[in-house]
Amino acid sequence: MFRFFRRATAPDPQPGSQLVESAPSNADAAAPTITESLGKTRGGFFGAVRNLFRTQVTLDEAFWESLEERLIAADLGAHVTADLVDELRARNGRRPFASGDEAEAALRELLEAILGSAGDPGLTLPVDGAAIILVIGVNGTGKTTTVAKLTKYLLDGGRKPHLIAGDTFRAAAIDQLAVWAERTGVPMYGQVPGSDPAAVVFDGIGAAVARGADTIIIDTAGRLHTKANLMAELEKVRRIIERRVPGAPHETLLVLDAVTGQNGLMQAKTFVGSVGVTGLVLTKLDSSAKGGVVFAIAEELKLPIKLIGTGERVEDVQPFDPQEFVRALFA
Repeated sequence: MFRFFRRATAPDPQPGSQLVESAPSNADAAAPTITESLGKTRGGFFGAVRNLFRTQVTLDEAFWESLEERLIAADLGAHVTADLVDELRARNGRRPFASGDEAEAALRELLEAILGSAGDPGLTLPVDGAAIILVIGVNGTGKTTTVAKLTKYLLDGGRKPHLIAGDTFRAAAIDQLAVWAERTGVPMYGQVPGSDPAAVVFDGIGAAVARGADTIIIDTAGRLHTKANLMAELEKVRRIIERRVPGAPHETLLVLDAVTGQNGLMQAKTFVGSVGVTGLVLTKLDSSAKGGVVFAIAEELKLPIKLIGTGERVEDVQPFDPQEFVRALFA
């Protein structure tokens, strides 16, 4: 199928299936920090929020209205914004803020609390047996690239990941994942385009486990969250995983594009209802001037953000730290 594929010796793949072996890639520069990646967000809509606290001397009605407008513009959503402003007003009523800096500190505290209430941001992987991570999301979110970044992150942590090309709908998706497998130096199990995704996943798990994988990352088709038939197919893949390995998948990560804003929240709601998402991976954070949807998702869905993409390279990913994220927004 691919020039750099060669047949695995154990186990023997099903007809039309192959495992890819490849050489590792080299990183020559450190990944951007979260503060660096949030440059556009900090200089854009959240910059307007920050500047309000630094320029408004009196916390009068005009201040609260302006704060509400700027938080909504930063994509926090009307519901989360209203709760934040109401709480700040109440605190100011009980003991007036001495300055804009003090009011800003209170807002930062509330934002951190929202992210903290969403749950543990760490990956939950079993100690015994192979950990299975299902990666889902719509087209264009950077899902397959996220699989590559997650692979590199786990490799650096001492794990032995294997990839499964579960997106059989597009031949290009299999090709793209194979390229990333070559660059990161990990085996990839795939079949021909048009194969049944559930069958690919079933066979791929068996192949990876037999080869000693301690982590199996499954890429899936970029489903439109409004298409019921595609969601049903994803549910079938999940059932196959559960049947193959009881208790799996151990993580179901939904990849969201930070640039999509509130549309990302709608995507998340549909996937959570259909598949049982355990956490989020936020991509293209370095390209977004908003970023407030992070708080809307955490508040409304109680879903933790597990990882964030901080750049375009395979090394540019890091665990999500709520305090660091909020601090970077107001840096």
